[in-house]
Amino acid sequence: MTTTLRPAGPLQESPDGGRSRTYDVCVNSRRVGSVRLATDPAFGAASGVIEDIRIDEPDRGRGRGTVAALASEEVLRGWGCVQVRVSVPAGAGTALRAVRSLGYAERSRNMVKELSGAPPVLPEGTEIRLMDAAGFAVWEARARDAFARSWIERGVPEEQARAKAESSHRALLPDGLATPGTAIHVLVRDGRPVGSLWTGRTELEPGRRAAYVYDIEVREEERGRGHGRALMLLAERVAREAGETLLGLHVFADNTPAVRLYESLGYRTTHVNSAKSLV
Repeated sequence: MTTTLRPAGPLQESPDGGRSRTYDVCVNSRRVGSVRLATDPAFGAASGVIEDIRIDEPDRGRGRGTVAALASEEVLRGWGCVQVRVSVPAGAGTALRAVRSLGYAERSRNMVKELSGAPPVLPEGTEIRLMDAAGFAVWEARARDAFARSWIERGVPEEQARAKAESSHRALLPDGLATPGTAIHVLVRDGRPVGSLWTGRTELEPGRRAAYVYDIEVREEERGRGHGRALMLLAERVAREAGETLLGLHVFADNTPAVRLYESLGYRTTHVNSAKSLV
């Protein structure tokens, strides 16, 4: 039997070179599912995304999804993509195994925590300040550069990583510290700033908004002293005070200390994000 992709709609193209299209997954011309492909607006037209593969119930367990993923990679190569990423729900064991078998490497995770009860108490001696304008100018440049470098270190071409950092900060902080729903706090110990926390709100999935940790930083010389945990407890306080009951974040999978910290605080993984080179 031959598994192919058949366009289910017109190719959508944006002025910046982005593309997207939905396809039917077919076996000998019989529709057995669907897949949506796109270029990644955050990384540019050279980065592809397999947004959603769905195989109809009667045809599951026969390798249709795996073959559809391979066919999707060929479509993306034809679009000029040099890499592809896919996000799989953490509970989808079969899909996760298929992704690994196709050579995708886990890059990062999305995690959430349900908030209940009273806001947590911060460690004794913890001092929290809102970031001021002077501090923001220094922090923003450093945070944008660190964000880009974090992707470069994980194999993303520098141009794409820098573009993502720029576009993310423009979109999330259009008015700097005055951006609605945004807060940037500084953690101070013994009169010295030792870390910072950037929180806001986002749509975790269609129709479901939540508080979100966009960036957490502890100065290198201050790491290993519990400041990261204090900042994460602060994130919970900020979220609860804003009336939120769900707090999300994104973490690179190879950042083992951070993953362990979040798990110890009660966060659970919702999606596993993996990537693969197409060249």
